[in-house]
This record gives sequence, C-alpha cells and structure tokens, in this order.
Amino acid sequence: MSWFVFTLICMLGWGFADLFYKKSNVDGDRYSHLKTAVWVGLMMGVFSLIFTILTLCKEPLVGLLGEEIADTVTAETLFTPGVSIFSSAVRYLPASLGYIISMVIGYAGMRYLEVSIVSPVQNASGAMTTVVFLIYFAIIGKLSSFWEDYNVLDIIGTAIIICGVIALAVVEQRLAKAEGALNLPKEERKYRYGALALLFPILYCIFDTVGTAADGIILDENSGINLGEVDVLILYGFTFLLAGVVAWIFLLIKEKIAYNPFAKPEWKTRFPAALFEQFGQIFYVYALADNPLVAAPMIASYCIVSAILSRIFLKEKLKASQYACIIAVVIGIVILGISDGIKEA
Repeated sequence: MSWFVFTLICMLGWGFADLFYKKSNVDGDRYSHLKTAVWVGLMMGVFSLIFTILTLCKEPLVGLLGEEIADTVTAETLFTPGVSIFSSAVRYLPASLGYIISMVIGYAGMRYLEVSIVSPVQNASGAMTTVVFLIYFAIIGKLSSFWEDYNVLDIIGTAIIICGVIALAVVEQRLAKAEGALNLPKEERKYRYGALALLFPILYCIFDTVGTAADGIILDENSGINLGEVDVLILYGFTFLLAGVVAWIFLLIKEKIAYNPFAKPEWKTRFPAALFEQFGQIFYVYALADNPLVAAPMIASYCIVSAILSRIFLKEKLKASQYACIIAVVIGIVILGISDGIKEA
C-alpha cells in the first residue's frame, strides 16, 4: 500500500479516537485526562510487547509468512546483535516525549472545549511540521531531491489542506468569541472557557509539531537514525506505557485509591479510544516513513473526521463556514489521491 492509503487509514483511526476521548472525559473529574493516559499506555505497551515477540520469533515467522512479509512486521535494528536498545530509546526520546506531552494536554483540553474546536486548533501542527521539514531538509541539502518526487498537484493539494485546517481553527475561535459575547450561562455554552481553554490545543500543537518533525527525520530513509517503523512503534509504545504507569501512581497518591482501568465505565469508552489511537499510530508510522513532507499535513487533517463524527454521534452542530473548511480539506485530499494514482500508473 502507498503512503496515501496509510494516511487515510490513520486519519480514520485517529478521528474515531478523538470521538471516544471526548466521550471518556467526565465532567468534574480533574484527573480524567490522566486516566485516559493510563489506558493509552496500557494499549501501546501491549502492542509493543506483541511486536517484540514477533521480532524475537522472526525465524518461524519467515517460514510461515515468507521473508518479505515477515520483514514488515518485525523490528529492523533493535534486536540486532551489537545494537544498544537503550541508546536507540534515547535517540527516539525527543519524538516520544513530544507526542506523549501533546496527547495528555489534548486529553485535558477536551474537558473544556468541544471536539470540533479542539481538534482543528491542535492539528495546525500539520502546517507547522511541514515548515520544519522544509527547513531541516534544506539545511542538510536534501530538499532538491525531495522536490523531484513532487508535482504541481502535490503542492496544490497540500496547500489546500493546510489552508483548510487553519481556516477551520480560525472559524472555531470566532465562534467561541461570539458565544462568549452573548453572556450565556456556562452550562449553555458550547465553547466553554474561551481563550483560556484554547491554551490546551495550542500547547498540543507545539509539542505535536516537535514529535511529528522528530519522527519524520528519524524515519526518513536517507537522513534517519537507522530505526525502522516497527522499531519506532516498540520504543514509543513502551515509553507511553512508562508514562501511563507514572500517571497511575500519581492518581494513587492524589486520590488515595488505586485507579482501576478495567471498571465497566472506564472500559466502555477508554478502551476503544486507546485501541483506535494505536490503530492509527501503526499506519501513521508507515505513512510518515514513506512521504513525510506531504503525509504530515494530510494526517493532521484527521480533524475533519473528528468534526464529522462529533456531528453524527455527539450532536455537535456545525456552521456553514465549518462545512466549507471541511469540503476544502476533502478537495485537497482528493487532489493528493489523484496525484498518487498518476505516479503509480
């Protein structure tokens, strides 16, 4: 499959994850975001363990699936003799920390704002990441080689997507200010807490940019640090598991009661949220490794999936201006799809 298909699947997975993140946030629970972090840490830890077992059992896996397929589901360097897993983890730390911090901030922000405003503002990181990529590859002298693989349709589609996501964020902020100006009671406001709450998605945007840019650089075949896609999934998963354990210990200290993530209310919402997060993460890694410059802004546009799902399942009403932005992003994605199809032909 091409980077374009991987990106579409990632967008779908993370769009559903956003929906369940919102459903799992409990009003009045100041630590709701940390409980979500515990669940995501558990899920990613389990998948990292699975990938590790597959790697250590590569020989029987090759016999079962063939070497070409087995190579796509096993780590490339982590378990190679002479390779220090610790040093690989340290090299990947900027990306993993950027993601983990951004995600926990995002969980907290959903307590105060609707998904339809949180997700677009957060995902302005796609535009910022593209700029970071351009600067980085220009510095290392790789920019000219990248442009050889892109055509006019790629540039137009990417530009439309970036403009659409930024426009959607601007529209949402204006709606927040408009509702605040009406002096409605807080319980009647859709966009609660106004500008203060927007700090959450803005901070998310900054840290997510750090994580995505670091991932793109690490995974790039020509300028990376010799870590493959499954290597990254394993390192990120175990790092998030550690963060989840820290969050669980913090909850135990603060609430004096051990948090049980497997209680029925927790299981019903946080399990699918974490599952969709991991599902999207797998395809995200492969998309970014194949085409970081174009995949990053397209992946960030998963906010349109979040907005549509929120409209369907959470009954969050969208304005005509919001629909216009969503349509623009869809047009940009279609253009990239056409471009990818032409290249494959």
